[in-house]
Amino acid sequence: MNSFARAEREALCDLALEIGEDAPTLCGDWTVKDLVIHLLVRERSLVGSPGILVPALSGGTRKVSEKYARADLALLVDQLRKPRITWAAVGPVDALLNTAEFFVHHEDIRRAQPGWTPRTLTDGQEKMLWRVASMNGRGLVRPAGVPVVIERADDGSTATLRRGDDPVVIRGLPSEIVMFLYGRGQLGDLEFSGPGERVEKLKKAKLGI
Repeated sequence: MNSFARAEREALCDLALEIGEDAPTLCGDWTVKDLVIHLLVRERSLVGSPGILVPALSGGTRKVSEKYARADLALLVDQLRKPRITWAAVGPVDALLNTAEFFVHHEDIRRAQPGWTPRTLTDGQEKMLWRVASMNGRGLVRPAGVPVVIERADDGSTATLRRGDDPVVIRGLPSEIVMFLYGRGQLGDLEFSGPGERVEKLKKAKLGI
């Protein structure tokens, strides 16, 4: 499991223990402990995970989350580090489903702390996040209802997320584009061009999952 997804998992776990369970995140009113619990429910609970995406099933998610909440953060983090008994133990599946999940949530913790600074990712890591943005972004921008093209600031590559004339063009590093597409654009270093009303519509849309 020597992958970007695995590295982000480990970095998130280290940071969670470093700053403590009550530290804020970019996920609304969730604390660090709440976020760790979310990740465990998503990965380990057949009862709780469906309710993350299906509101009608959220009762199961709540019950499982409440059970996890009774445990110490250190124990929860230890479980999160060890996905051996879950689907995330399968390397290709882990890379496909967890690269965005753990990168975004790691940044959710980092960027919510006072004095945070941007980090520099490797070319390979940015390339992986470009794939995430190019594939997942098609569904993520749907709520905005406007044509969207993304452009890499480092090499000029482009990808169309939603077809149409006069698209909004989002230009930046893949890592920042991913953060925006997952609804965390308020802190991103991005450039937007295109019809003004469409740019505003995209920025105000509820993006993410």
